Amino acid sequence: MNYKKTYVEVTARFTSEGAIIPLKILWNDGTSFFVDKVLDVRPAASLKAGGAGIRYTCRINLTETYLFLEENRWFVEEKCL
Repeated sequence: MNYKKTYVEVTARFTSEGAIIPLKILWNDGTSFFVDKVLDVRPAASLKAGGAGIRYTCRINLTETYLFLEENRWFVEEKCL
């Protein structure tokens, strides 16, 4: 299975301690997904799509997925058909 890096719009909350908490992901086609819970945050590389940054392990609609903050842009690992 091939993957590509897809940049997405993210609505996030910034805490007074400086943490960034993603709340909603918006795809280019207008589809939005609410982040149910952030399970883990750590510096990591995207092994499927390439690139690196802060990796957020998120639960969205009962599915775990990675959301990356690379410098000042958000991306996901999108499956290519």
